[in-house]
Amino acid sequence: MIKERTSVGLDVHARSVMATGLDAVTGEVFRQRLVPASEVVIEWLRGLPGPVATTYEAGPTGFGL
Repeated sequence: MIKERTSVGLDVHARSVMATGLDAVTGEVFRQRLVPASEVVIEWLRGLPGPVATTYEAGPTGFGL
């Protein structure tokens, strides 16, 4: 069973994505404001210590990963 090392929450708005992650091993917190483009968000997630689990709230923006 794989367990994530880093958990991330994404709050998606029309003009930005607020991302916050927590490394469960070190306790380090990662925060970033990103543009709402899937490739930008995915690239940021790839830079975090893995494995990474993420969830997002996009409301009516139509954003999808």
